[in-house]
Amino acid sequence: MAFTLPDLPYAKDALSPAISSETLDYHHGKHHNAYVSKTNDAIKGTDHEGKSLVEVIRAAKSGGNQGLFNNSAQIWNHTFLWHSYSPDGGGKPSGKLADMIDDAFGSLDDFKSKFKEKATGNFASGWTWLCEAGGKLEIVNTDDADTPIVHDGKKALLTLDVWEHAYYLDKQNDRGAYVDDFLEKLVNWEFAAGNLGKSEEDLAGNQNG
Repeated sequence: MAFTLPDLPYAKDALSPAISSETLDYHHGKHHNAYVSKTNDAIKGTDHEGKSLVEVIRAAKSGGNQGLFNNSAQIWNHTFLWHSYSPDGGGKPSGKLADMIDDAFGSLDDFKSKFKEKATGNFASGWTWLCEAGGKLEIVNTDDADTPIVHDGKKALLTLDVWEHAYYLDKQNDRGAYVDDFLEKLVNWEFAAGNLGKSEEDLAGNQNG
């Protein structure tokens, strides 16, 4: 069975005005969809056909198949991204996640400052992640399609896409404004907290081929 483009977990206009429906038309409907199509084309008739998405990503990485890695990892990254946004996002985390943020960064405000610094300083195209590693939280930048899925010991809790196609229609070149909107209006703390108790195989973004 081929991979499919997952539906957004909200209406296309639900994140407006922070992220417009036009941006999601392009970002989800064209960019994400293209990664799905290219991955399906690349695995058709190969040993990868029928494997889970995570299995394809890891096999492509270990086998040095950069094209397949780029496209399959971007399926996973984008599916995870849609859940990192929420129309009811922002606010404050609670419970264990709030305590871990305080332990790792000092306070929620300090976390936001450090996350923005990392995200705006992530050169060119890439992703900024909140990850759990060894029971501690850390902010991790990855380049291009790179993903925590192929970095042992790092489990993604949240992500922000800092490729320009994620924000250019709405914010032009002001990545900082996009990061601010994410942290103040869109960040899905409930999703992040739920990921603390999940295995990597159960995180959003995993699909069977």
